[in-house]
Amino acid sequence: MCGGAPCQGFSTIGKRALDDTRNHLVYHYCRLVAELRPKYAVFENVRGLTLGQHKQFLNEIIESLSDSGYRVLLPYRVLNAVDFAVPQDRKRLFLLAARRDQKVPCYPAPTGRTTVSDALDDLPDADQFDALLDSDAVAAELHPGSPYSMRLRGELADPTDFSHPRRWDRSVLTASARTAHTDLSRQRFLATANGTVEPISRFLKLDPSGVCNTLRAGTDSARGAFTSPRPIHPRLPRVITVREAARLHSYPDWFRFHVTKWHGFRQIGNSVPPLLGRAVASQIMVALGLSPTRPRKALELGHAAELGYTMAEAVRRFGLGSSPIANRLRPGAQAEPTDCRQMVLALPELADHG
Repeated sequence: MCGGAPCQGFSTIGKRALDDTRNHLVYHYCRLVAELRPKYAVFENVRGLTLGQHKQFLNEIIESLSDSGYRVLLPYRVLNAVDFAVPQDRKRLFLLAARRDQKVPCYPAPTGRTTVSDALDDLPDADQFDALLDSDAVAAELHPGSPYSMRLRGELADPTDFSHPRRWDRSVLTASARTAHTDLSRQRFLATANGTVEPISRFLKLDPSGVCNTLRAGTDSARGAFTSPRPIHPRLPRVITVREAARLHSYPDWFRFHVTKWHGFRQIGNSVPPLLGRAVASQIMVALGLSPTRPRKALELGHAAELGYTMAEAVRRFGLGSSPIANRLRPGAQAEPTDCRQMVLALPELADHG
């Protein structure tokens, strides 16, 4: 069982941090491990959980897993995605725990490095397509790519990929809606040296031979829906697109994001880079003593129209039943604070509707 529950309500004293109402999802992660008793548990979180007074909260998570019959592999590790072929400097805490009747796994060893150039050089310039002013997808031809980009394009076999093959149109450039910049901004971007911060926008201009800085999600609507600064393209006078961010995060090109740029960048910033997740999961497979094989069945992608849904449209499309939280999500409903326990109660209704 893998989880990356948020930990906003860090405890500073005592042994009651898991009871803090702001930490319900962490509490439920530990509770579900205790109730479901999976062979292995993987917990991922921000590196800040290992620093200062927040370490008390981390210690309580470890103690909870231990009390539930699990051996936590200590010392815990802060893994950097850049060491696992992801062209991004991104440090995250990982805890691996094994049920006491299972073999204890190892934390993964570095697998190699990739550069910004490897990730982006084959992608066409989104600013060359007027259609991307009103859409996030357009028919476009990709340039010759690096082994890294060709694997993400599905054009080069990847012996570590055990996912289902996907059926998708490789002639369409997706997740590439353009961002409008003033001429003055473009001039400033061009004048900024690679690997330095543009002084007005405070955006980092990527170095082709280096790696990207940490792609962050920004804040939610309660804090003003602020989007974190997007890096400047290493060779073009603009910020990167969602697809370019996805490349820097190691997402395969078939993977689609919400058509609104703000949502797309937030989805990426909130996620574990796929290649980092794969490295951790591979160690669980080793501990299980299994030799994975790739499924032969190719999966179709979902409907592209659903990538632009608002919450109200998603409710109408999929239906959420009549739970308190479902009623609040319906069109015209008044927004209210939501207790995560009510969200848990809504899950069976979501499952019933696929």
